[in-house]
Amino acid sequence: MSEQQDAIRVMVVDDHPMWRDAVARDLAEAGFEVVATAGDGEQAVRRAKAAAPDVLVLDLNLPAKPGVQVCKELVGHDPALRVLVLSASGEHADVLEAVKSGATGYLLKSASTEELLDAVRRTAVGDPVFTPGLAGLVLGEYRRLAADPAPAADPGRPDAPRLTERETEVLRLVAKGLSYKQIAERLVISHRTVQNHVQNTLGKLQLHNRVELVRYAIERGLDDE
Repeated sequence: MSEQQDAIRVMVVDDHPMWRDAVARDLAEAGFEVVATAGDGEQAVRRAKAAAPDVLVLDLNLPAKPGVQVCKELVGHDPALRVLVLSASGEHADVLEAVKSGATGYLLKSASTEELLDAVRRTAVGDPVFTPGLAGLVLGEYRRLAADPAPAADPGRPDAPRLTERETEVLRLVAKGLSYKQIAERLVISHRTVQNHVQNTLGKLQLHNRVELVRYAIERGLDDE
């Protein structure tokens, strides 16, 4: 029995059969477990709920139901799902809409196979993955959102959940856009320890994913410290 962890379960959604099959094949050959594929939005929602992938590799331009709607529905159904958008569009509006709908990352289809495989691995552990040039755009949008008044305070949520000093330190680095690997190197701790701190912080703050965590941190000015 190998000591390797269970394979990351991935689903590929794209309306072009040749592209979809090629991506699925590349992922399978690299050791990922491709649990399903789909060619339109309705099929994607149905199959993802049945197959329960860890990572959804999702095109935005889909028949029957747009990719952002698919993302919103599936992340709403299972907040632990990670969504990596793989799109031909680098339009800023498309990127921001995808992030707001719950996508963890956004990669252009011009990416190499190696970049895609690395992006899926990083997405699986919760790292935000963006084609170079788009990360700054997304961070800027977080800041803009944070400047707006919050839609409504969550009833029953304590005003200041108590985070440990180390959790606050990790949260600050997450808000600055560092990956878990970079945070681990900066603080001289393991990647797994960083993940544990992030999970504990999510639980204490009653947040669901890294997108919400970054927004929380920026709202409190932690990214500027």
